[in-house]
Amino acid sequence: MDVERIPPRSGTAFRVPAGATLTVIDPEGAQVADLLAFSADDVDEVISSGRTIDYAESIRLTTGNALFSNRSRKMLTIIEDTVGCHDFLLTPCSTDTFLHFYPDKPVHRGCFGNLAEALKPYGIGSDRIPVAFNCFMNVPVDDATGKLRVEPPLSKPGDHIAFRAEMDLIIGLTACSAYASNGGSFKPIDYRID
Repeated sequence: MDVERIPPRSGTAFRVPAGATLTVIDPEGAQVADLLAFSADDVDEVISSGRTIDYAESIRLTTGNALFSNRSRKMLTIIEDTVGCHDFLLTPCSTDTFLHFYPDKPVHRGCFGNLAEALKPYGIGSDRIPVAFNCFMNVPVDDATGKLRVEPPLSKPGDHIAFRAEMDLIIGLTACSAYASNGGSFKPIDYRID
């Protein structure tokens, strides 16, 4: 498949068959992509931050780690990662996120709203949207206090993360809309299915 582009501050959804490789690319650098995965056979089976972090025994997920479902089945395995810094703690940004963190900036529906619209044709409503795997998002955790910070991504132009689909999937993917997540600017995200 050719490379597809997600315009800044937008999102899309698409199917990925078991065994295929999904590569998420940051074409311009320092841009987050929120990724969701649902089983194509039963959309009640969905990517789970809690299960994944529990089984990995780490919040730093990279090459070799699997992303698990709420039913403890592997959905995606990271097979290549040129950045090594991603987030699986924070929820997709939303209208409420903008009201909370950016009260002086224009409100945007954020990744949550973009994912909800993109996933609607697949019968997936907004209440089913969980914590996303935030590709390239840089969220340092203070060892002493546990306090989180959101800093600009470490990804450079052309950096990517590749996943092998472990089951037939419906994927939701965005070019994130939050100011802090992307260092204050908004750029596209590319993806490819092989």
